[in-house]
Amino acid sequence: MANRLAQCTSPYLLQHARNPVEWNPWDAESLERARKEDKPIFLSIGYSACHWCHVMERESFEDAAVAAELNAHFIPIKVDREERPDLDDLYMGAVQAITGRGGWPMSVWLTPDLKPFYGGTYYPPTPRHGLPAFLQLLESIRGAWSAQRPHLESDAASLLAALDRDPPPAAALPTGEPVRRALETLERAFDPRWGGFGPAPKFPQPTGLELLLRHGSGADRARALRTLDAMAEGGIFDHLGGGFARYSVDAQWLVPHFEKMLYDNALLASCYLEAFQLTGEPRYRDTAVATLDYLLRDLRDPSGGFHSSEDADSEGEEGRFYVFTPAQIEGILGADAPRFCQAYGISAEGCFEHGASVLHRFEAGGATAEDLRARVLAFRDTRPRPGKDDKVLAGWNGLALSALARGHQALGEPRFLEAAGALADFLRAELWRDGGLLRTWRRGHGHTPGFLEDYGAVACGLVDLYEAGFDARRLRWAFELGEILLERFQDPGGGFFGSIARPDLLVRQKPFQDGAVPSGNTLAARALLALARHFDHDPFRRAAEGALRAAAPLLERAPAAVTGMAGVLASALAPGPEVVIAGDPGDPRVRALVAAAHGAPRAGGILSLVEADPALPLHRDRRGTEPAAFVCRQGVCEAPVTDPLRLRDRLTN
Repeated sequence: MANRLAQCTSPYLLQHARNPVEWNPWDAESLERARKEDKPIFLSIGYSACHWCHVMERESFEDAAVAAELNAHFIPIKVDREERPDLDDLYMGAVQAITGRGGWPMSVWLTPDLKPFYGGTYYPPTPRHGLPAFLQLLESIRGAWSAQRPHLESDAASLLAALDRDPPPAAALPTGEPVRRALETLERAFDPRWGGFGPAPKFPQPTGLELLLRHGSGADRARALRTLDAMAEGGIFDHLGGGFARYSVDAQWLVPHFEKMLYDNALLASCYLEAFQLTGEPRYRDTAVATLDYLLRDLRDPSGGFHSSEDADSEGEEGRFYVFTPAQIEGILGADAPRFCQAYGISAEGCFEHGASVLHRFEAGGATAEDLRARVLAFRDTRPRPGKDDKVLAGWNGLALSALARGHQALGEPRFLEAAGALADFLRAELWRDGGLLRTWRRGHGHTPGFLEDYGAVACGLVDLYEAGFDARRLRWAFELGEILLERFQDPGGGFFGSIARPDLLVRQKPFQDGAVPSGNTLAARALLALARHFDHDPFRRAAEGALRAAAPLLERAPAAVTGMAGVLASALAPGPEVVIAGDPGDPRVRALVAAAHGAPRAGGILSLVEADPALPLHRDRRGTEPAAFVCRQGVCEAPVTDPLRLRDRLTN
């Protein structure tokens, strides 16, 4: 018999709709029931592509004894962290304070008034690795709640108060010192052999890579390029279908955790595009194209939006869809199998479970087998695919919007611009309701008011889309989103709250730390700085600087945790060029100037086309001129440029 999750749209919640646990969604009815029955809440937070979430479901949430304990003595509630990042951030902070670590699945016990009093992550069905059995833990917590409730409630109140403390913002905009220290921290953590930062497991860290590429020295850029090369050669990259897995379990980028996320691929595509603009090396272009093509082929909804993720597991095994043995390749390619195996590191001993190999290029020695890839991919496509989370999230789609728009800019690919335009149209039609963004959409149904991340990411994407195709409607919608950012999320003391005020959220936190996705404050500040320059709008500039002032304590204390915000600070202190191109967009001379501007790296810069919208402030006194590009830096404009080569030279030197 289905529980209340059967009425939800989240694929993660629907996966649990037939567990014997009587799961409830996080809604007013469930929270009122906890208060009325005066029971503690067991809150389980995860997401569809989470491998260990699936494991804990099989081991515990499908177990009759566990279900009986939860159903009788707790109010069990499931939350998709991707639909409610505010709840995930709040209660993850509690779990980290209690245990010193965090992760998913997240397991948190709350008082009936939603205060956390105990928490952890995955718990096994039997005691192991220092963890109690989950049923044993439930029974212990039930006993403690009965015998020591006042003590637990007092601890919960103290913990919540600690989570509600923000250090005061700096009185002035930070200097460039935090940027320098962030770069130094990345240098110290850098692995010179395999690239990346820190030991295994290794995560791509796109905000750090972007900081190195845009604002670092030549040595810093070399570290970023080495990391991009190693990831593209390793097993974390899907050499058949394109796109990147979530992370590598080893230091070599060889064996991935196979789940694929929209946000990773959008952000990494942008990094490879930037590397191509900086170096002109075709390998960065090729990796970016393969990644964007993965999004278009495997994650795109027919409506124009993009799905959230693909699981690591298929047929009950992690990675089964992606790995091969030499015998399997021989069955596909026959006599051509040895060449393919040499090119992609498929060996008899294997590098994964059961003698299988993850495709990689470390030992290729220059061997190529491009003509054979399509045949192996066609075979792989006959395998049962990993599960897909087909919900569409506004913020992650904003990141994809930026990646596609930048793909058109860097590569001149019209199909990327077309896909970006269709995505923007989808967001406007399906996730824009009553003057605000919705967070999530699936199969025609959108819900949940948008978060700071959603507004910031979509606004950034719309700015990038305007600078790719010069449709001023995109820029004006981005301006509207910027106004809502100030109205609904801004703290007058500085910075932005991650969520609107809600009765079911005890603490409105300010997200500053950049994780797998840039923080909401990073995205908001980045968008507002660009919009302030496009529209000469000082309130946006002051709000962005307020976010930087609010982030100053973290920038000073832990710059490696805020590399995205460090990049915004670098752009605020030394803005990139303003490039305004005048002339008829249909004129080949104008198109050549636009192509030159698009192909050049413009860290923190902006680009505008006069004829697209003569009312924009940057276009004053520049309409009706002969085709020319005007390049200005910090209020000082150089002589107009009519030669595309000279324009590119000006933007790269």
